[in-house]
Amino acid sequence: MKQKKEVFAEGVCIKKALWVFLIGSVFGVIMETIISYFQFGAFESRRGLIYGPLNPVYGFGAVIFMIFLVKYKNPLKVFLGGMLLGGGFEYLCSIMQEIIFGTTSWDYSGYAFNLHGRTSLGIMVCWGVIALVFVFMIYPFISKCIEKIPVKIGNILSIFLVIFLIVDAIISITACLRQTERSNGLEASNEIEIFLDKHYPDERLNSIFQNAKRQK
Repeated sequence: MKQKKEVFAEGVCIKKALWVFLIGSVFGVIMETIISYFQFGAFESRRGLIYGPLNPVYGFGAVIFMIFLVKYKNPLKVFLGGMLLGGGFEYLCSIMQEIIFGTTSWDYSGYAFNLHGRTSLGIMVCWGVIALVFVFMIYPFISKCIEKIPVKIGNILSIFLVIFLIVDAIISITACLRQTERSNGLEASNEIEIFLDKHYPDERLNSIFQNAKRQK
């Protein structure tokens, strides 16, 4: 009997979720950057991490859609699921950012049918449309591309990708937390904080996270 050829990241699995997260994060930055240009007439940084063109909100959103929505063939279910999952996740991200960092990156208070300014009906509809495009157009294509990666190369690249994302996230979070401390007038009290103040000053962080507004 002919042995079945091993396929990298076959089906819905952790390895595929990792690569979908990466692709979704990059796509999110590109999309937000284009939108900001049409809104403000200039390109603005929409990154969510210090290193790399990555916006984890869209990365996690893509993974959530992959886990919960790609199994559905009914467009209405995908649309409604995208509305609820996308809007709910965006609401949660807004709360977490405000609690942890004391900043907000979006405010829909001026939108009709908004929920505490963290999301709105119109934004949720946009998430529904994104879900439709992702499930029926983007995911089938990127899923096939990911599965075509040679198994050994894919496994090695996945390890390096995990390490990079973890380090990037740790640096980004600690640098932003230190920025919050500086805004509260707290001086550096150890070598790590001195390092963060030197290499990740307010000017650098503000240029990366341009849409993050500090709460008064």
